[in-house]
Amino acid sequence: MTKPSLPELLHAAVTAVGGTERPGQVAMAEAVAEAIDDGSHLLVQAGTGTGKSLGYLVPALAHGERVVVATATLALQRQLVERDLPRTVEALHPLLRRRPEFAMLKGRSNYLCLHRLHEGVPQDEEEGLFDQFEAAAPTSKLGQDLLRLRDWSDETETGDRDDLTPGVSDRAWSQVSVSSRECLGATKCAYGAECFAEMARERAKLAEVVVTNHALLAIDAIEGAPVLPQHEVLIVDEAHELVSRVTGVATGELTPGQVNRAVRRAAKLVNEKAADQLQTAAEGFERLMELALPGRLEDIPEDLGYALMALRDACRTVISAIGSTRDKSVQDEDAIRKQALASVENVHDVAERITNGSEWDVVWYERHDRFGASLRVAPMSVSGLLREKLFADRSVVLTSATLKLGGDFNGVGASLGLGPEGAEGDDLPQWKGVDVGSPFDYPRQGILYVARHLARPARDGDRADMLDELTELIQAAGGRTLGLFSSMRAAQLAAEELRSRIPEFPILLQGEETLGELIKNFAADPRTCLFGTLSLWQGVDVPGPSCQLVVMDKIPFPRPDDPLMSARQKAVEEAGGNGFMAVAATHAALLMAQGAGRLVRASGDRGVVAVLDQRLATARYGSYLKASLPDFWYTTDRNQVRKSLAAIDAAAKQAEAEAEA
Repeated sequence: MTKPSLPELLHAAVTAVGGTERPGQVAMAEAVAEAIDDGSHLLVQAGTGTGKSLGYLVPALAHGERVVVATATLALQRQLVERDLPRTVEALHPLLRRRPEFAMLKGRSNYLCLHRLHEGVPQDEEEGLFDQFEAAAPTSKLGQDLLRLRDWSDETETGDRDDLTPGVSDRAWSQVSVSSRECLGATKCAYGAECFAEMARERAKLAEVVVTNHALLAIDAIEGAPVLPQHEVLIVDEAHELVSRVTGVATGELTPGQVNRAVRRAAKLVNEKAADQLQTAAEGFERLMELALPGRLEDIPEDLGYALMALRDACRTVISAIGSTRDKSVQDEDAIRKQALASVENVHDVAERITNGSEWDVVWYERHDRFGASLRVAPMSVSGLLREKLFADRSVVLTSATLKLGGDFNGVGASLGLGPEGAEGDDLPQWKGVDVGSPFDYPRQGILYVARHLARPARDGDRADMLDELTELIQAAGGRTLGLFSSMRAAQLAAEELRSRIPEFPILLQGEETLGELIKNFAADPRTCLFGTLSLWQGVDVPGPSCQLVVMDKIPFPRPDDPLMSARQKAVEEAGGNGFMAVAATHAALLMAQGAGRLVRASGDRGVVAVLDQRLATARYGSYLKASLPDFWYTTDRNQVRKSLAAIDAAAKQAEAEAEA
C-alpha cells in the first residue's frame, strides 16, 4: 500500500475537526515535515486563525516517532488533549493504519498525592502529622475546598489539578500535593501503586505524542534527571513564552519565612547542636532581610555573604545529621523526614549558588507589600542552556503567532541560543525561519492608530491627556474595548477615572475577579470594557463585536529598575551590542505583537489597535516595533479613527438588532 501523502492526511484531519484548509496551514505542515525528516530545526510564525496545532500534529503523527509537544498555557494543553488529538488520531487511523496513543504529562505538584490526602501533612510546629481535614473548619473556604478534594479523589482518573472544576485555592491544593523533592518515591510509598503522578509517567512512556508544559520541559533540560520520555521530535507551541518560562524555572529565591519553615521542619530530626546552628544562621539572615532595599546586588555585600555562608554550612550539617525523629510515637516518619530534607536542601542550594557567585547569574533584593523581602538569583541569559540542552539531540520545531520581530527571526533566535539564520559554525544549530502568514486581511480588517499628539509619557507621570483620549475612543467605539496597560497602577487609575466619567460603559478590572470570569463577562456584553496588565496582553481570545478596540497605554518597555532586564541590557552593551534594541525593544515588540493580536480573531472581525504613546510614531525604534505588528492600515489622524470606530460600532449594533429580530 502506498504511503498517504501529507496533503491527504491534512485534509482528513481538518475535515474531522470541522475546519477549512488554509494555504498557511499547508505550508506550515510541509515545513514541519521537512524539518522532522532531515533532523533540522524550524521557527515557524503562524498567524491567528492558521490552524497551527494541526499544522504540526499531522506531520508529527505521520512521522511515527515519539513527539513531545510543549505549550505555555493550560487552555492549549486541554484543547490538544481533549479536542485536536482525539479527532486527528481518529481521522488519520484509516490512512496511517495505526492509532497513535497520546498522553498529558506535568510536574508532580500538579497531581493529587494520595499519601498526603490519607496520611495527613507533616506539621511544622508540632511533632508528627496532622489531619488537614480536621484542622480546617468545615465551614471555612479552606475546609470546603479540602472536603471537595477528598470527594474528588474517589472519582478522578487523573488526579490532575486542572481537571477539577471549579478549582481550589493554592493553599488548599498545597495540602494534598507534593513537590518532586518531597515525594517518598513509588517504591517507598504505601500508595505508590495507585499514584496519579506515576500513572501519568507510565502513560507518557507508552504514548507516541506527549503533551506537556514549558515549565516541565525546562526542568527536564536544567536538572539533568530526565522527566520526559526519550523523544525524537520536540514541538514548542507558544514559543514566544519559552525564554521567560525557562528563566522562571532557573530562578532561585530565599525568604525569611521559607528559611524559618526549614528550621522548624528539621529541628525535630537532628541533634540539638545542628538544630541550633541552623536556627542561629536563620536569625542572622532574617535580621539582614529586614534592612534589605530593592535592587540589584552587583557585588554581594560582606554581611550578606557571611549570612549566606552560615546558612549554607548549617544546612549541610543538618542534611548529614537528619536521622530518626526523637519521639518514637511519631507516625509516618519517612514523610516528615522527606519534607524536612526538601526544605533544607532548597535553602542550601540557593545559598550556595549565590555564595559561589557566577558571572552568569544576577542577584537582587525584592520587596513585596504582603510578603516582605526576598533574595533572588536568576541566570543572566538562558540562551546557552537552551542551545546545549534543547537543540542537541532532536529536531525542534518552535511555533507561535509572534516570532518575527522587526521583520526577521534573528531576535527570537538569539534568545533561544541560535546564531543568525543561515550562519555556519560547529556549535551552531542549523535552523530556518518560515512565516506562513495569516488567513486574515489585516489592512482591511484593522487600523493601527498612534496618538501622536499626546505628550510623551513620563515614568509614573500624570497622563490626563491620555485619559481624555481613552474616554473619547471608548465613546466612539460604544464600549467594546480591551485596555492593555503597562502597569497595574495605570490600569487601576484608568478604571477608576473612567468609571466616573463614562458610567454607561461598565469597566471590568483585572484582579477584581478571576481572569476566566472577567473574559466571559467581557465577551457577553458589547458595551463592557476590560482593563488589565500582563496576562491580558496574551491571554484573551474574544472574536466578534465585543472586542473592536484594543488600547495600549504606552510601549511596554521593561521598567528601568528591573534588575534582570537591566543586567541583560548592560551585558549586551559590554559585549559591543545595542542593549536597548536587543533587550528592551525586543521585549516591547513581543508584547505589542501579542497585544495587537487580540483584535482580529476571526475573518469577520473589524477594529482599531490604538497606541496612546507618540514614541511609536516619532522615535527611531518606532519602525522596528511597527514591523513586529500585524500589517494594519496605519494612521495618526484622530478624527479619522473616531469616525471609523463609530462606523464599526454602528455596523455591529445593526447586526445585533437583525439577529434579535
